[in-house]
Amino acid sequence: MCMAVPSQIIAIEGMMATVEAFGEQRAVSLILLAEEVEVGDYLLIQAGSFAYQRVEPEAAEASLRLLHEVLTSGAA
Repeated sequence: MCMAVPSQIIAIEGMMATVEAFGEQRAVSLILLAEEVEVGDYLLIQAGSFAYQRVEPEAAEASLRLLHEVLTSGAA
């Protein structure tokens, strides 16, 4: 099973972006996106570090809160 974690764009250079989720940063390609994105937007990233979907901030933040709760609850 694969689960995408919303990642927030913190920098853009050409068709590459630096994103952050849970304090971890990574470079991702924006080549698969059909729409323009900007710093502050949330993205879903697939294996291979390709962003494939922009996520509305409210949905991304709700997902991140839930994931944080699960990760810090000690339940696995």
